[in-house]
Amino acid sequence: MEPSTDPSFICQMSSGCVYLSQMQFLRGYCILSSEPVVASINDLLPDERSFFLLDMVKIGDAIMKVTDSFRINYAIMGNNQPVLHAHIVPRHMWEPEKLRKGLPWDHPEIFAEATQFDPKRDQTLVDELRNILQT
Repeated sequence: MEPSTDPSFICQMSSGCVYLSQMQFLRGYCILSSEPVVASINDLLPDERSFFLLDMVKIGDAIMKVTDSFRINYAIMGNNQPVLHAHIVPRHMWEPEKLRKGLPWDHPEIFAEATQFDPKRDQTLVDELRNILQT
């Protein structure tokens, strides 16, 4: 889906496109997809790597401003999908302590399935993140 028609699209940044993740059980969870599309951060030139990592942290700052998160987890893996993208995952104090101290993917699947991206419900969050990231 093209960014302009994808309701989860937040904005274009210097290093790629930002989307609200389909999994919203951790409200504010975003994905940064690189542009140009490459398999790994190691495929980027040094300046491009810096832009990607800086954009990733800017997104984390924006998420902290508009959610009740107390910290942000960052992950660049590429094992399942060999295309450079970063997971920017807010962590919340309401998470059970054992889960809060583990990986975001340690939550039972029922949480992920129960709170998928909803264009109507999440439009305000998309707009708030876009406003911060574009200023």
